[in-house]
Amino acid sequence: MSASASLGASVGGLSASANASMSAGVTGSAGAGSAQLGDGGFQECTGLQIEMEIHEINEGGWNDGAVRLAGRGKYTNIVLKRGMLHPTGGTALSELWGWLQGIISGQRPVVRYDGVIEVLDASSGSTVATWVFDRGLPVKVMGPQLNAKTGDIAIEELTIAHQGLRLRI
Repeated sequence: MSASASLGASVGGLSASANASMSAGVTGSAGAGSAQLGDGGFQECTGLQIEMEIHEINEGGWNDGAVRLAGRGKYTNIVLKRGMLHPTGGTALSELWGWLQGIISGQRPVVRYDGVIEVLDASSGSTVATWVFDRGLPVKVMGPQLNAKTGDIAIEELTIAHQGLRLRI
């Protein structure tokens, strides 16, 4: 199995792709139409998780326990990691950094993206499972840990907060 995260776009839409060497494209726009945010290979994706709050009510006369009611859903941030240098030309791409820096510097309206993360079969390339998230917002972009002594690959990390996550099969 491999994962493909495509952060796919419409107005305010985002898509990411991941496979064994995860590939992703991110597009979207705050205005009419869509603009290319970035494209690259994500090698790791975490945070595909939903948790529901439970409200306990102690009901009078029922001493065996509390009544447990469903509460709000809580969504974990999605974290995407990839090699910092783009395969074509071996250069760094600044789109992900620019997305967060634009919001921090006061760019309005705030650009949010919807996204799609797909798990692909490594042998056939067919989609096995798909997660869709809504209204993604960059929380953190982290550059690589640089150490010339180790020779490690330069990895950058993007953390995305969102307002909904669904699994489509």
